[in-house]
Amino acid sequence: MANSKPKKKKKVLIFGFLAVLLAVVIALILLNKNKEKVIKVETEKITKRDITQVVSATGTINPVDQVILRPEVTGEIVELPVKEGDKVKKGQLLIRLKPDQYIARRNKAKASLDFAKATLAERQASLAEVESNYKRVKELYQKNLASEADLEAARSSYLRTKAQVDAQISSVMQAEESFKDAQVELAKTAIYSPLNGTITVLNVEKGERVLGSSFSQGTHLMTVADLNSMEATVEVDENDVVLISVGDTAKIKIDAFGEKEFLGTVSQIGNAAKATGIGTQEEVVNFDVKIRLDNPDLQIRPGMSCDAEIQTETKKDVIAVPIQSVTSRMPKRKKGEERKAGKKKRKPVEVVFIVEDNLALMKPVKTGISDDSYIEIIKGVEEGQMVVTGPYRAISKELQDSTKVMLASKFSKNGNDKKSGSGK
Repeated sequence: MANSKPKKKKKVLIFGFLAVLLAVVIALILLNKNKEKVIKVETEKITKRDITQVVSATGTINPVDQVILRPEVTGEIVELPVKEGDKVKKGQLLIRLKPDQYIARRNKAKASLDFAKATLAERQASLAEVESNYKRVKELYQKNLASEADLEAARSSYLRTKAQVDAQISSVMQAEESFKDAQVELAKTAIYSPLNGTITVLNVEKGERVLGSSFSQGTHLMTVADLNSMEATVEVDENDVVLISVGDTAKIKIDAFGEKEFLGTVSQIGNAAKATGIGTQEEVVNFDVKIRLDNPDLQIRPGMSCDAEIQTETKKDVIAVPIQSVTSRMPKRKKGEERKAGKKKRKPVEVVFIVEDNLALMKPVKTGISDDSYIEIIKGVEEGQMVVTGPYRAISKELQDSTKVMLASKFSKNGNDKKSGSGK
Protein backbone atom coordinates (compact mmCIF):
# COMPACT_ATOMS: atom_id res chain seq x y z
CA MET A 1 0.00 0.00 0.00
CA ALA A 2 2.88 2.33 0.73
CA ASN A 3 4.28 1.90 -2.80
CA SER A 4 0.92 2.45 -4.56
CA LYS A 5 0.48 6.02 -3.30
CA PRO A 6 3.72 7.41 -4.86
CA LYS A 7 2.87 5.67 -8.15
CA LYS A 8 -0.60 7.19 -8.16
CA LYS A 9 0.83 10.64 -7.41
CA LYS A 10 3.37 10.25 -10.23
CA LYS A 11 0.61 9.39 -12.72
CA VAL A 12 -1.39 12.45 -11.69
CA LEU A 13 1.64 14.68 -12.25
CA ILE A 14 2.29 13.18 -15.70
CA PHE A 15 -1.32 13.53 -16.82
CA GLY A 16 -1.45 17.04 -15.41
CA PHE A 17 1.66 18.03 -17.32
CA LEU A 18 0.25 16.57 -20.55
CA ALA A 19 -3.04 18.43 -20.00
CA VAL A 20 -1.18 21.73 -19.50
CA LEU A 21 0.96 21.07 -22.62
CA LEU A 22 -2.15 20.29 -24.68
CA ALA A 23 -3.81 23.47 -23.47
CA VAL A 24 -0.74 25.51 -24.44
CA VAL A 25 -0.68 23.95 -27.93
CA ILE A 26 -4.40 24.60 -28.45
CA ALA A 27 -3.95 28.18 -27.28
CA LEU A 28 -1.05 28.73 -29.68
CA ILE A 29 -3.08 27.29 -32.57
CA LEU A 30 -6.02 29.56 -31.75
CA LEU A 31 -3.75 32.57 -31.46
CA ASN A 32 -2.09 31.85 -34.84
CA LYS A 33 -5.48 31.24 -36.42
CA ASN A 34 -6.79 34.54 -35.23
CA LYS A 35 -3.61 36.38 -36.18
CA GLU A 36 -4.19 38.22 -39.46
CA LYS A 37 -1.65 37.59 -42.22
CA VAL A 38 0.28 40.70 -43.37
CA ILE A 39 1.78 40.72 -46.88
CA LYS A 40 4.69 42.93 -47.82
CA VAL A 41 4.09 44.82 -51.06
CA GLU A 42 5.69 47.46 -53.22
CA THR A 43 3.63 50.44 -54.40
CA GLU A 44 3.75 53.33 -56.81
CA LYS A 45 1.75 56.53 -57.06
CA ILE A 46 -0.64 56.58 -60.02
CA THR A 47 0.12 59.45 -62.40
CA LYS A 48 -0.77 60.54 -65.92
CA ARG A 49 1.65 59.61 -68.70
CA ASP A 50 2.12 59.60 -72.44
CA ILE A 51 1.82 56.03 -73.76
CA THR A 52 2.87 54.81 -77.18
CA GLN A 53 1.65 51.35 -78.14
CA VAL A 54 4.39 49.39 -79.89
CA VAL A 55 4.30 46.17 -81.93
CA SER A 56 7.67 44.42 -82.12
CA ALA A 57 8.72 42.20 -85.01
CA THR A 58 11.80 40.77 -86.71
CA GLY A 59 12.66 40.41 -90.38
CA THR A 60 15.16 41.31 -93.09
CA ILE A 61 16.20 44.35 -95.10
CA ASN A 62 15.38 44.38 -98.84
CA PRO A 63 15.48 46.98 -101.63
CA VAL A 64 12.15 48.61 -102.42
CA ASP A 65 12.88 48.23 -106.13
CA GLN A 66 14.66 45.10 -107.31
CA VAL A 67 14.28 42.93 -110.40
CA ILE A 68 15.28 39.30 -110.85
CA LEU A 69 16.35 38.86 -114.46
CA ARG A 70 15.63 35.59 -116.30
CA PRO A 71 16.07 35.00 -120.06
CA GLU A 72 12.98 34.55 -122.20
CA VAL A 73 14.96 32.60 -124.80
CA THR A 74 17.52 29.82 -124.53
CA GLY A 75 21.10 30.32 -125.61
CA GLU A 76 24.79 30.71 -124.82
CA ILE A 77 26.06 33.86 -123.12
CA VAL A 78 28.47 35.60 -125.51
CA GLU A 79 28.63 38.98 -123.77
CA LEU A 80 28.65 39.70 -120.02
CA PRO A 81 30.01 43.24 -119.57
CA VAL A 82 29.08 43.55 -115.86
CA LYS A 83 30.08 41.89 -112.59
CA GLU A 84 28.48 41.64 -109.16
CA GLY A 85 28.52 44.96 -107.32
CA ASP A 86 28.62 47.10 -110.48
CA LYS A 87 26.35 50.12 -110.67
CA VAL A 88 24.27 50.16 -113.85
CA LYS A 89 21.92 52.58 -115.57
CA LYS A 90 18.51 51.89 -116.99
CA GLY A 91 18.84 50.58 -120.57
CA GLN A 92 22.47 49.46 -120.17
CA LEU A 93 23.39 46.11 -121.79
CA LEU A 94 23.83 43.41 -119.15
CA ILE A 95 23.89 40.13 -121.11
CA ARG A 96 23.85 39.09 -124.75
CA LEU A 97 23.02 35.54 -125.83
CA LYS A 98 24.34 33.96 -129.03
CA PRO A 99 21.89 35.25 -131.68
CA ASP A 100 22.79 33.04 -134.69
CA GLN A 101 19.77 30.72 -134.61
CA TYR A 102 17.40 33.62 -133.96
CA ILE A 103 18.88 35.60 -136.86
CA ALA A 104 18.36 32.56 -139.09
CA ARG A 105 14.78 32.20 -137.85
CA ARG A 106 14.12 35.87 -138.53
CA ASN A 107 15.59 35.61 -142.06
CA LYS A 108 13.48 32.54 -142.77
CA ALA A 109 10.38 34.34 -141.55
CA LYS A 110 11.27 37.33 -143.73
CA ALA A 111 11.66 35.10 -146.78
CA SER A 112 8.30 33.46 -146.08
CA LEU A 113 6.72 36.89 -145.79
CA ASP A 114 8.25 38.06 -149.06
CA PHE A 115 7.05 34.88 -150.81
CA ALA A 116 3.54 35.31 -149.40
CA LYS A 117 3.43 38.91 -150.59
CA ALA A 118 4.65 37.94 -154.08
CA THR A 119 2.03 35.20 -154.31
CA LEU A 120 -0.60 37.66 -153.20
CA ALA A 121 0.43 40.13 -155.91
CA GLU A 122 0.26 37.37 -158.51
CA ARG A 123 -3.21 36.29 -157.42
CA GLN A 124 -4.44 39.86 -157.26
CA ALA A 125 -3.31 40.29 -160.90
CA SER A 126 -5.18 37.12 -161.83
CA LEU A 127 -8.23 38.40 -160.00
CA ALA A 128 -8.14 41.64 -161.93
CA GLU A 129 -8.02 39.70 -165.19
CA VAL A 130 -10.81 37.31 -164.19
CA GLU A 131 -12.95 40.16 -162.90
CA SER A 132 -12.54 42.05 -166.19
CA ASN A 133 -13.57 38.94 -168.12
CA TYR A 134 -16.57 38.44 -165.87
CA LYS A 135 -17.76 42.00 -166.47
CA ARG A 136 -17.31 41.57 -170.24
CA VAL A 137 -19.33 38.35 -170.32
CA LYS A 138 -22.02 39.97 -168.16
CA GLU A 139 -22.37 42.83 -170.69
CA LEU A 140 -22.55 40.36 -173.61
CA TYR A 141 -25.16 38.33 -171.76
CA GLN A 142 -27.29 41.45 -171.25
CA LYS A 143 -27.12 42.01 -175.08
CA ASN A 144 -27.99 38.32 -175.68
CA LEU A 145 -24.54 37.82 -177.21
CA ALA A 146 -23.43 35.27 -174.56
CA SER A 147 -25.20 32.29 -173.11
CA GLU A 148 -26.15 31.79 -169.49
CA ALA A 149 -23.56 29.01 -169.25
CA ASP A 150 -20.83 31.43 -170.32
CA LEU A 151 -21.96 33.90 -167.68
CA GLU A 152 -22.03 31.24 -164.95
CA ALA A 153 -18.55 30.01 -165.89
CA ALA A 154 -17.12 33.55 -165.78
CA ARG A 155 -18.80 34.20 -162.44
CA SER A 156 -17.46 30.98 -160.89
CA SER A 157 -13.95 31.75 -162.09
CA TYR A 158 -14.17 35.23 -160.55
CA LEU A 159 -15.39 33.97 -157.14
CA ARG A 160 -12.79 31.21 -157.03
CA THR A 161 -9.96 33.63 -157.81
CA LYS A 162 -11.25 36.15 -155.28
CA ALA A 163 -11.33 33.43 -152.57
CA GLN A 164 -7.72 32.56 -153.41
CA VAL A 165 -6.76 36.22 -153.01
CA ASP A 166 -8.53 36.40 -149.63
CA ALA A 167 -6.76 33.24 -148.51
CA GLN A 168 -3.43 34.65 -149.61
CA ILE A 169 -4.08 37.86 -147.71
CA SER A 170 -4.47 35.70 -144.58
CA SER A 171 -1.22 33.93 -145.43
CA VAL A 172 0.54 37.27 -145.70
CA MET A 173 -0.83 38.35 -142.31
CA GLN A 174 0.32 35.07 -140.77
CA ALA A 175 3.78 35.47 -142.31
CA GLU A 176 3.97 39.02 -140.97
CA GLU A 177 3.19 37.82 -137.42
CA SER A 178 5.79 35.05 -137.72
CA PHE A 179 8.33 37.64 -138.85
CA LYS A 180 7.44 39.89 -135.91
CA ASP A 181 7.80 36.96 -133.48
CA ALA A 182 11.20 36.14 -134.93
CA GLN A 183 12.28 39.77 -134.54
CA VAL A 184 11.07 39.84 -130.93
CA GLU A 185 12.91 36.60 -130.11
CA LEU A 186 16.06 38.00 -131.67
CA ALA A 187 15.69 41.16 -129.57
CA LYS A 188 15.37 39.02 -126.42
CA THR A 189 18.91 37.74 -126.88
CA ALA A 190 20.04 41.12 -125.53
CA ILE A 191 19.06 41.87 -121.90
CA TYR A 192 19.17 45.45 -120.64
CA SER A 193 18.92 46.91 -117.15
CA PRO A 194 15.30 47.74 -116.22
CA LEU A 195 16.35 50.42 -113.70
CA ASN A 196 19.19 52.45 -112.25
CA GLY A 197 20.76 50.30 -109.58
CA THR A 198 23.41 47.80 -108.53
CA ILE A 199 24.06 44.18 -109.54
CA THR A 200 23.43 42.55 -106.16
CA VAL A 201 23.39 38.94 -107.43
CA LEU A 202 25.16 37.43 -110.47
CA ASN A 203 24.69 33.70 -110.99
CA VAL A 204 26.12 33.09 -114.49
CA GLU A 205 29.36 33.38 -116.42
CA LYS A 206 30.28 34.11 -120.01
CA GLY A 207 30.01 31.00 -122.19
CA GLU A 208 27.36 29.40 -119.98
CA ARG A 209 24.19 28.13 -121.63
CA VAL A 210 20.99 29.34 -120.01
CA LEU A 211 17.38 28.22 -120.29
CA GLY A 212 14.61 30.56 -121.36
CA SER A 213 11.35 31.00 -119.47
CA SER A 214 9.08 29.93 -122.34
CA PHE A 215 8.48 26.46 -120.93
CA SER A 216 9.96 26.72 -117.42
CA GLN A 217 10.94 29.27 -114.80
CA GLY A 218 14.17 30.00 -116.62
CA THR A 219 17.69 30.52 -115.32
CA HIS A 220 18.16 33.19 -112.64
CA LEU A 221 20.77 35.34 -114.34
CA MET A 222 21.16 38.23 -111.92
CA THR A 223 19.35 40.65 -109.64
CA VAL A 224 19.40 44.41 -110.13
CA ALA A 225 18.38 46.52 -107.11
CA ASP A 226 18.19 50.19 -106.20
CA LEU A 227 20.14 50.32 -102.92
CA ASN A 228 19.22 53.96 -102.36
CA SER A 229 15.70 52.93 -101.41
CA MET A 230 15.45 50.18 -98.77
CA GLU A 231 12.68 48.60 -96.71
CA ALA A 232 12.35 46.16 -93.84
CA THR A 233 10.08 43.17 -94.35
CA VAL A 234 9.02 41.88 -90.93
CA GLU A 235 6.65 39.13 -89.79
CA VAL A 236 3.90 40.28 -87.42
CA ASP A 237 1.69 37.96 -85.35
CA GLU A 238 -1.96 37.74 -86.40
CA ASN A 239 -3.08 39.25 -83.07
CA ASP A 240 -0.87 42.32 -83.54
CA VAL A 241 -1.24 42.95 -87.29
CA VAL A 242 -4.76 44.35 -86.75
CA LEU A 243 -3.22 47.17 -84.68
CA ILE A 244 -0.98 48.34 -87.54
CA SER A 245 -1.96 50.83 -90.24
CA VAL A 246 -0.19 52.06 -93.36
CA GLY A 247 1.66 55.25 -92.39
CA ASP A 248 2.57 54.16 -88.85
CA THR A 249 6.07 55.17 -87.83
CA ALA A 250 8.66 52.60 -86.81
CA LYS A 251 12.12 52.38 -85.28
CA ILE A 252 14.39 49.80 -86.88
CA LYS A 253 17.63 48.33 -85.54
CA ILE A 254 19.81 46.40 -87.98
CA ASP A 255 22.02 43.79 -86.33
CA ALA A 256 25.08 44.83 -88.35
CA PHE A 257 24.77 48.44 -87.12
CA GLY A 258 24.48 47.72 -83.39
CA GLU A 259 22.28 50.15 -81.46
CA LYS A 260 21.91 52.64 -84.31
CA GLU A 261 18.24 53.34 -85.02
CA PHE A 262 16.72 53.91 -88.45
CA LEU A 263 13.34 55.56 -88.81
CA GLY A 264 10.76 54.11 -91.15
CA THR A 265 7.13 54.22 -92.25
CA VAL A 266 4.78 51.28 -92.78
CA SER A 267 4.19 51.12 -96.53
CA GLN A 268 2.37 47.81 -96.97
CA ILE A 269 0.52 45.22 -94.87
CA GLY A 270 0.23 41.71 -96.25
CA ASN A 271 -3.22 40.29 -96.94
CA ALA A 272 -2.17 36.63 -97.08
CA ALA A 273 -1.15 34.80 -93.93
CA LYS A 274 2.10 32.84 -93.60
CA ALA A 275 1.39 29.81 -91.42
CA THR A 276 4.02 27.46 -90.00
CA GLY A 277 3.56 24.24 -88.01
CA ILE A 278 -0.01 23.80 -89.29
CA GLY A 279 -1.96 21.24 -87.27
CA THR A 280 0.54 21.19 -84.38
CA GLN A 281 0.82 22.98 -81.05
CA GLU A 282 3.58 25.11 -82.57
CA GLU A 283 1.29 26.52 -85.28
CA VAL A 284 2.06 30.20 -85.88
CA VAL A 285 0.26 32.59 -88.22
CA ASN A 286 2.11 35.74 -89.29
CA PHE A 287 1.67 38.51 -91.84
CA ASP A 288 4.38 40.33 -93.77
CA VAL A 289 4.59 44.06 -93.06
CA LYS A 290 6.86 46.30 -95.14
CA ILE A 291 8.49 49.35 -93.56
CA ARG A 292 10.19 51.85 -95.85
CA LEU A 293 13.36 53.34 -94.33
CA ASP A 294 13.34 57.13 -94.21
CA ASN A 295 17.10 57.49 -93.72
CA PRO A 296 18.85 54.45 -95.28
CA ASP A 297 22.60 54.09 -94.90
CA LEU A 298 24.57 53.35 -98.07
CA GLN A 299 26.26 50.46 -96.25
CA ILE A 300 22.98 48.62 -95.75
CA ARG A 301 22.87 45.41 -97.77
CA PRO A 302 19.90 43.26 -98.83
CA GLY A 303 19.27 40.32 -96.53
CA MET A 304 20.51 41.94 -93.31
CA SER A 305 18.45 40.92 -90.27
CA CYS A 306 16.62 43.58 -88.27
CA ASP A 307 14.25 44.27 -85.39
CA ALA A 308 11.41 46.74 -85.75
CA GLU A 309 9.25 48.56 -83.21
CA ILE A 310 6.12 49.83 -84.94
CA GLN A 311 4.39 52.67 -83.09
CA THR A 312 0.72 51.96 -83.69
CA GLU A 313 -0.95 54.53 -81.40
CA THR A 314 0.01 57.30 -78.98
CA LYS A 315 -2.15 58.72 -76.18
CA LYS A 316 -1.02 61.73 -74.15
CA ASP A 317 -1.70 62.54 -70.50
CA VAL A 318 -3.65 59.37 -69.59
CA ILE A 319 -3.86 57.55 -66.25
CA ALA A 320 -1.48 54.60 -66.33
CA VAL A 321 -0.09 51.94 -64.01
CA PRO A 322 2.84 49.53 -64.37
CA ILE A 323 1.92 46.54 -66.53
CA GLN A 324 2.71 44.08 -63.73
CA SER A 325 0.11 45.76 -61.50
CA VAL A 326 -2.76 44.45 -63.63
CA THR A 327 -3.89 40.90 -62.93
CA SER A 328 -7.12 38.92 -63.22
CA ARG A 329 -9.55 37.52 -60.66
CA MET A 330 -12.81 35.60 -60.88
CA PRO A 331 -15.67 37.91 -59.84
CA LYS A 332 -17.58 36.86 -56.72
CA ARG A 333 -21.26 36.09 -57.11
CA LYS A 334 -23.75 37.76 -54.83
CA LYS A 335 -25.98 35.74 -52.53
CA GLY A 336 -28.63 33.91 -54.52
CA GLU A 337 -26.90 34.63 -57.81
CA GLU A 338 -25.46 31.11 -57.97
CA ARG A 339 -28.91 29.55 -58.57
CA LYS A 340 -29.84 32.09 -61.26
CA ALA A 341 -26.54 31.73 -63.09
CA GLY A 342 -26.78 27.92 -63.25
CA LYS A 343 -23.88 26.43 -65.18
CA LYS A 344 -22.98 29.68 -66.93
CA LYS A 345 -19.23 30.18 -66.77
CA ARG A 346 -17.83 33.28 -65.14
CA LYS A 347 -15.15 35.21 -66.97
CA PRO A 348 -12.17 36.64 -65.09
CA VAL A 349 -11.95 40.41 -64.86
CA GLU A 350 -8.87 42.65 -64.85
CA VAL A 351 -8.08 44.18 -61.47
CA VAL A 352 -5.45 46.21 -59.65
CA PHE A 353 -4.86 46.55 -55.91
CA ILE A 354 -4.97 50.00 -54.32
CA VAL A 355 -3.43 50.46 -50.87
CA GLU A 356 -5.52 52.47 -48.38
CA ASP A 357 -5.03 52.38 -44.60
CA ASN A 358 -2.69 49.37 -44.88
CA LEU A 359 -5.33 47.40 -46.79
CA ALA A 360 -5.08 46.20 -50.41
CA LEU A 361 -8.39 47.02 -52.05
CA MET A 362 -9.19 45.12 -55.23
CA LYS A 363 -10.40 47.45 -58.01
CA PRO A 364 -11.82 46.11 -61.30
CA VAL A 365 -10.41 48.19 -64.18
CA LYS A 366 -10.86 48.74 -67.88
CA THR A 367 -7.53 48.88 -69.70
CA GLY A 368 -6.43 50.56 -72.94
CA ILE A 369 -3.17 50.65 -74.86
CA SER A 370 0.22 49.82 -73.34
CA ASP A 371 3.92 50.28 -73.94
CA ASP A 372 6.83 48.24 -72.60
CA SER A 373 6.31 49.38 -68.99
CA TYR A 374 2.89 50.98 -68.47
CA ILE A 375 -0.71 50.29 -69.40
CA GLU A 376 -3.52 52.81 -69.75
CA ILE A 377 -6.38 52.59 -67.26
CA ILE A 378 -9.59 53.89 -68.80
CA LYS A 379 -11.80 53.23 -65.79
CA GLY A 380 -11.41 52.00 -62.22
CA VAL A 381 -8.70 54.09 -60.50
CA GLU A 382 -7.81 57.73 -59.97
CA GLU A 383 -4.65 59.76 -60.19
CA GLY A 384 -2.73 59.95 -56.90
CA GLN A 385 -3.80 56.55 -55.54
CA MET A 386 -1.12 54.07 -54.50
CA VAL A 387 -1.15 50.94 -56.66
CA VAL A 388 0.58 47.67 -55.76
CA THR A 389 3.45 46.98 -58.16
CA GLY A 390 4.99 43.86 -56.61
CA PRO A 391 6.01 41.28 -55.79
CA TYR A 392 4.54 39.19 -58.62
CA ARG A 393 3.39 36.34 -56.35
CA ALA A 394 1.45 38.74 -54.16
CA ILE A 395 -0.33 40.39 -57.10
CA SER A 396 -1.09 37.20 -58.99
CA LYS A 397 -2.09 34.92 -56.09
CA GLU A 398 -1.85 36.11 -52.50
CA LEU A 399 -3.69 39.42 -52.45
CA GLN A 400 -7.47 39.46 -52.07
CA ASP A 401 -9.86 42.31 -51.43
CA SER A 402 -9.05 44.01 -48.09
CA THR A 403 -5.90 41.96 -47.44
CA LYS A 404 -3.72 43.62 -44.80
CA VAL A 405 -0.42 44.78 -46.29
CA MET A 406 2.76 46.55 -45.29
CA LEU A 407 5.03 48.46 -47.62
CA ALA A 408 8.21 46.54 -48.38
CA SER A 409 10.15 49.81 -48.51
CA LYS A 410 9.77 50.11 -44.71
CA PHE A 411 11.77 46.93 -44.19
CA SER A 412 15.42 46.13 -44.59
CA LYS A 413 16.57 42.98 -46.36
CA ASN A 414 16.53 40.97 -43.10
CA GLY A 415 12.96 42.02 -42.35
CA ASN A 416 13.71 44.58 -39.59
CA ASP A 417 12.27 48.07 -39.46
CA LYS A 418 14.73 50.55 -40.93
CA LYS A 419 13.84 53.38 -38.54
CA SER A 420 13.77 51.60 -35.19
CA GLY A 421 15.73 48.46 -35.97
CA SER A 422 13.34 46.56 -33.65
CA GLY A 423 11.38 44.70 -36.29
CA LYS A 424 8.15 45.49 -34.49
